[in-house]
Amino acid sequence: MPNKGSKGRKNIILVFSILLFSLALMTINAKQQKGLSFLDSLAGIILSPFQNFFTSSVQAVSDGFDHYFDLVDVSKENERLKLEVERLANEKNELIERIARQKRVAGLMAFQDNRKKESLVASVIGRDATQWSKVVVVDKGSLHGVKKHLAVVTNSGVIGQIIHAGPASSKVLLTIDSRSAVDALFQDSRVSGVVIGTGEEECIIKYVPNTAEIKVGDRVLSSGLGGIFPKGLFIGTVSQVIKKKQGLFQEITLAPSSDLSKLEEVLIFLSDG
Repeated sequence: MPNKGSKGRKNIILVFSILLFSLALMTINAKQQKGLSFLDSLAGIILSPFQNFFTSSVQAVSDGFDHYFDLVDVSKENERLKLEVERLANEKNELIERIARQKRVAGLMAFQDNRKKESLVASVIGRDATQWSKVVVVDKGSLHGVKKHLAVVTNSGVIGQIIHAGPASSKVLLTIDSRSAVDALFQDSRVSGVVIGTGEEECIIKYVPNTAEIKVGDRVLSSGLGGIFPKGLFIGTVSQVIKKKQGLFQEITLAPSSDLSKLEEVLIFLSDG
């Protein structure tokens, strides 16, 4: 049988515990703002770490998205600036080309004024250059007064003649073409010869007597014979002279007046000779 005294002490402890718990509950409730209950406070204490973790995670994700969109904006701006730089570079190149062309055309016009012949500036728009054929296409034709057998020059000198004139474009046979032949004379000695194309970058001069005094560096001009090229146009410079022990004529090589592989604008004389 349990001792009655022991049972009484347990009851006293239980009552004391209830009173202590009630006092603690009242104290906590008194300290809560806006009427929060103890259970609310307890839930807050338990959930607070999770709330803080969730808030931090959401903030981190938000910051990550903000950083991503910032990078996207920077990338778009870089692309825009890159396109702008390319546009400005293209405009610069176009301006440089226009200025260069204006200078070339001005040189042709000055040459035209000195020759006092009716002429027409044309641009090279195509090439037909094979091993033996050296032909360029220009952007002027019969509608502009161009016809076959007209002389074509630059401000440096003779470059060829018209061999075909279409309505809006024409073909120019260059002096280095193997089919080209131009009556010529040496400026100093006044000896005559014929400049023949080789299909290469240089020409040869035929029918120059072995007795003629020709040397490297001599200038060769159009003689005016043949009815195509006016007299006195510069054709090129002697680059090699070989006098044969046998035969009547020398072997002479001529460097053309211009680099015919780099032609861009030319002058067409609109009258023969």
